[in-house]
Amino acid sequence: MKKFTAVFAASLMASTLASADPVDDTLVVNGDLEIVTRTEAPAAVADVMDEVISGWHFRGVETRAMQADDFDNPGMIFVEQAEDVWNTADGSEGKSCADCHGASEEMAGVRPVYPKWNEDAGEVRTLEMQINDCRENRMGADKWKYTGGDMVNMTALLASVSRGMPMNVAIDGPAQSTWEAGEELYYTRFGQLELACANCHEDNYGNMIRADHLSQGQTNGFPVYRLKNTKLNAVHARFKGCVRDTRAETFAPGSPEFIALELYVASRGNGLSVEGPSVRN
Repeated sequence: MKKFTAVFAASLMASTLASADPVDDTLVVNGDLEIVTRTEAPAAVADVMDEVISGWHFRGVETRAMQADDFDNPGMIFVEQAEDVWNTADGSEGKSCADCHGASEEMAGVRPVYPKWNEDAGEVRTLEMQINDCRENRMGADKWKYTGGDMVNMTALLASVSRGMPMNVAIDGPAQSTWEAGEELYYTRFGQLELACANCHEDNYGNMIRADHLSQGQTNGFPVYRLKNTKLNAVHARFKGCVRDTRAETFAPGSPEFIALELYVASRGNGLSVEGPSVRN
């Protein structure tokens, strides 16, 4: 049975893949903010690819144009909603995010370094984990659902104020063991189809499967507004969907497995500009 499913998966990919190179284009947001969407591969992946490429290059003309103008980017509506929340007091302490951090623009530079090691907590934390820590322990407010609307909106706001800044996730020191766990997960085959992340996003990026491009699966554009489901999508929601599509029992958003995977995948895109909220199919 195992041999059959492996052969079936290989046959499925072979029958549905068609070559389609990433487009040659430059992303300039609002006419003045140039985004680095292709750059030399960081050391983490230099042995398997020469260049890392944003998922923006694998989209059609109209989708790419949406992201180039905030008035056309549907994800910016949710950024505006998060801005209101940023300035609104919540919880038993009667504090807003702005009371501690100032204007949201003061958070520029935060998104590019997450996930990151938190010395006090003794763990690698994602941006979502840090937001909930602030809500619970600084504001006395309820935690948000890991991939819920309030959370993904807030991460989109924090991404938006760092657009154009290079991803710079640290993977050494105490974060190394988590990074290594993520690397192992990236190359692990899952489900009845026995597919790993690498089978699509390393071995076959630039190809088309069914009616869609396969990208390198970079995370610099998250949260992502997907035209497919007309909402912002968190990176762990995308991980969950990918594992599910291998016909496997998937991990939960915020699980140790997905935290490790996010750290590893984020490091593969070091040097690419933060784009969030980006627009994808």
